[in-house]
Amino acid sequence: MATFNYRIDTQPLANELGNVSNNVSLTTGAMVSMQEAVIAAEERASDYVCDNVNTGFYALIRAQISQKLAKYKSDVDSQTMLLSQQKRALQSIKGRMERDYNMISRRYTKLFDGLNANLRTRVFELDKPSVDFACKEIGRISNRTKYLTATIPVTQLESIAVSQKIIASNLKQRGFKVIDSMTSFIHEINIQKKLTDKILVDDYPQRLGEAYIPVIVYQFNRDRSGKENMEIVMTDTELNEAAKSTISEALYSGLDNIEWRQEDRSEKEIYDEFCRQLSESGKTPREKEVALKLFKANSYLTAKV
Repeated sequence: MATFNYRIDTQPLANELGNVSNNVSLTTGAMVSMQEAVIAAEERASDYVCDNVNTGFYALIRAQISQKLAKYKSDVDSQTMLLSQQKRALQSIKGRMERDYNMISRRYTKLFDGLNANLRTRVFELDKPSVDFACKEIGRISNRTKYLTATIPVTQLESIAVSQKIIASNLKQRGFKVIDSMTSFIHEINIQKKLTDKILVDDYPQRLGEAYIPVIVYQFNRDRSGKENMEIVMTDTELNEAAKSTISEALYSGLDNIEWRQEDRSEKEIYDEFCRQLSESGKTPREKEVALKLFKANSYLTAKV
């Protein structure tokens, strides 16, 4: 049997492996150093980018705020100028209105002073006959005893007839004067009464003629029986109960002979008036809507009798 002896020398391999290990160690150190350098560079780059982003953001916000401040300041300045102009315009209008008011007040004051003077004069003229009668005639009549006294130079018995004649003559003269004064006073009172009647009219002249009064004749059903009911509605202005009763009887008696027709103009006027009264009423929107819907759903005709 053959014997083989082999000698395996591992020293070169060990040397090579040692070299490889050293190279790997160097490579590992280089990689670690490079990684640290890359991390440091990335950190510096990120810090630089963040600083630039922050600076740019703050600069942008500051620019926007500055623009808004400038815009608002411009708006405030323009509004201030506008308010100043409006203030001057209002002050000018106020001054002009004050001058106009003073001028108009002076004009109307002068006018009313003239009217007061004229009315005072007219009142004095109206009261003048009464004042004259009270101041002149009544004083004379109250002193009639003094004026009616007969004075004669003699007191003999023969002068009695002459004294009586003088007294009678004096009485006649004073009586005629009193009658003339009363006649003149009554005549002036009648003239004044006629003038007052022309100015103050109490009774209106009655005239005969035709007048048209709006009347509504409507038919409706009170229940489901289908029986139609009819009612007549008219205005309360210038009509008493007798006139309403007469109009209702005339309409009921001649209702079959009335020629009903449809007029577009009257229909539009009635619709506008109904809408106006409905809008001015205090009903709820739902009730107004239902009322308008019912009004549109029903037809109506007009007639002139």
